Amino acid sequence: MKRLSHISDFTPESLIGNISVIDMHTGGEPLRIPIHGLPEIPGSSVLQKRNYFSQNLDHLRTQLIFEPRGHKDMYGAILSESSSEYADFDVFFIHNAGYSTMCGHAIIALTKFVIESGLTSKGTQESIFFNVPAGRVEAWAEMQEGKVIDSFFKNVPSYVLHEDAVLEDSPWGRLSFDVAFGGAYYAVIDARNFHKKIEPANVDFFVEVTRELKALVNSKFDISHPEEPDLSFLYGCIFTGPPEDHANHSRNLCVFAEGEVDRSATGSGVSARAAIHHQKGQLALQQIISIESILGSTLSVQVVEQTSFQGFSAVIPQVSGKAFYSGKSTFWVDPDDPWKNGFLLR
Repeated sequence: MKRLSHISDFTPESLIGNISVIDMHTGGEPLRIPIHGLPEIPGSSVLQKRNYFSQNLDHLRTQLIFEPRGHKDMYGAILSESSSEYADFDVFFIHNAGYSTMCGHAIIALTKFVIESGLTSKGTQESIFFNVPAGRVEAWAEMQEGKVIDSFFKNVPSYVLHEDAVLEDSPWGRLSFDVAFGGAYYAVIDARNFHKKIEPANVDFFVEVTRELKALVNSKFDISHPEEPDLSFLYGCIFTGPPEDHANHSRNLCVFAEGEVDRSATGSGVSARAAIHHQKGQLALQQIISIESILGSTLSVQVVEQTSFQGFSAVIPQVSGKAFYSGKSTFWVDPDDPWKNGFLLR
């Protein structure tokens, strides 16, 4: 028998797809970046590109995200040349239920990727601008010997939509929570309301709570973005609690999309939390806090600027974290495969 290494260039015949990807993760949260094989995505803005992709190429999202190539909690970013002179790249985000408006863990990973792959010549402390569906994000990196050690980004204006909102008769009793925008809208609530710790053993419980809680919040509270209808929905729930490491500020778990669990502390989520804590006088300007994920990985966030946005008192959060590579793959599609566009078992 020939050694397996002798067939490293094997490609079956009659395939209809050949998409190559780089896989990364930030704090444990995956990011799949297609680097070859996608068709051209037309559009004069990142939102137009996302709309074209969702209407004409959504089968590529499910091929990349769903089983057997991915899984329910897989996440991806579609990176392309900038549609404006004010940014270096356009990027929109894909997941199990569709498309995100902003993703901080992806920006942290993409910053490392575009620098180390040579897609940009910018280096330490030079700003890289990404057009995302929620606006324009400024990112940069700390580097050592040509390697990105930490990535940073300044997020879009983040603000509190509903402060100390109350559900009087939820299945869990009276609940008080906040709804804030950090590139997407999140309901932020103390996990102790449910008498559960934020730990892996309780993930399924918080997923089920999120399904019910999102439905209740959407039915009783207005979740409207002042500029963009595509951003006018509750993206996820963030459950907060005390940290495992007392050097950190707190721990949180973000559940978003269709029961998708963020392994990181969630870049847009900690931005929303920074807006809440600052408005309540719990986070001073330039004060850095580290927030744990359910894995114990951390993202750091601070408020670097106070601003206003369409009548809201807003802040500009700065988020930092570490990303890592996990693989490079080429995915094929067999036209005879009845599950060629993917499936989700749970």
